[in-house]
Amino acid sequence: MVLTEEQQAVLDGKKGETLAKVMKTLIMYGEAFGAERMVPVTSQYGHTVISFGIGVMRPVYELYDKLLEEGAKSIQPFSADPRPLDPAVPSGFLQKLVFKIMYSQQERYEEQLKKFGIMSDDAYSCACYLPEVNNVPKRGDVLSWAESSAVVYANSVLGARCNRNSGIIELMGMIAGVVPEFGLLTDEGRKADLVVEIKTEKIPVAQLLGSAIGMKAMERVPYIKGLDKFLGTELNDDVCAYLKDFGAASASNGSVGLYHVENLTPECKDYGEKLIKEGAEVYVIDDKELERVKSGYPCIWKNPDAAPKLCFVGCPHLTLSQLIDWTEKLEKGLKESGSSKVKVPTVFTSAPAVIKEFKKTEYADRLAATGVILSYICPLMYMNNPLSKKMPVITSSNKLRTYTSAKYYDDVEILEILTKGGKR
Repeated sequence: MVLTEEQQAVLDGKKGETLAKVMKTLIMYGEAFGAERMVPVTSQYGHTVISFGIGVMRPVYELYDKLLEEGAKSIQPFSADPRPLDPAVPSGFLQKLVFKIMYSQQERYEEQLKKFGIMSDDAYSCACYLPEVNNVPKRGDVLSWAESSAVVYANSVLGARCNRNSGIIELMGMIAGVVPEFGLLTDEGRKADLVVEIKTEKIPVAQLLGSAIGMKAMERVPYIKGLDKFLGTELNDDVCAYLKDFGAASASNGSVGLYHVENLTPECKDYGEKLIKEGAEVYVIDDKELERVKSGYPCIWKNPDAAPKLCFVGCPHLTLSQLIDWTEKLEKGLKESGSSKVKVPTVFTSAPAVIKEFKKTEYADRLAATGVILSYICPLMYMNNPLSKKMPVITSSNKLRTYTSAKYYDDVEILEILTKGGKR
């Protein structure tokens, strides 16, 4: 790898042994992927995927203590993934006890994040790119992020540049101020090697479409044709919310770090089919294909026919418009069924900054009246509790379904279960 004089000086220890090790780590990481140089991180804000002080990761927090002792700090303020705990979320006595043991390092870790330079106490969200959180990269910005759903959104919808890094590595990039240039940071690496043709009768469910494409694409870059027929050609709030959920599913059900939507996403608008590599495979998605994918999801509950005991909506975190939309749909569904409260204990999750804005609206009290709990937590962290894994939990998030024992239903099915009851 060819380094600048300044980078070589850091590697040689001119700024201390610890920063030299950080630089060496980043160089070794880049060389593993064939990077020939390091490039500056140019975004205003960073993001770290590690937001939980889980006891088994003590070596990580000891490493962070060492970095802080040596004066290491992020070159930019940053946000972090959601916190793992919220006392408002339903959990039994034993679950709470397990949570206390699991996340025994939470206070220690959050203090470390403050010293490294986290943006604020509200800057905990997997959807850090939401305007309320205020971590919205500009097109062309080079990022040092790791959260998969944030990386794919930043690359695809915002036109920033970031690889699917790992936790810790992304913090080191923020400390050193540089990242190795390979993959999605390069023009060639952003070209599509899978063409997806959408031939459905109606707009595909975002979470289901993302799942289908993710499992087919894996780490490839898909170029999606036909979706603009349903979404249009402008990135408004509703379209961005759709792409948020679609991207998260493609990133978790596969390894997609970037997608292009014809006539919609910024690079597609500029370059069109020039983004498609010669010989790219074609994948046709129709209604039968989506049904095939959905029917293949396993149910790993001990009793597959159990009635759900908990529902999570918002993984990744819900937008402000999604919270309002869900409130209206719940009110209508409950009215039609002659009920006043949801039939299953339900948690909607969103960023702390979004929740603050939502509480300024009339919809906050209306949502609370339905019995839904609004929380800032990461549902994944809740479900990682071994006692939570045994619960029959339902969700409309394909990401949560993929990583946990939660059972997937689409939004329409979730709404019916919450307002009318039953197991479907």
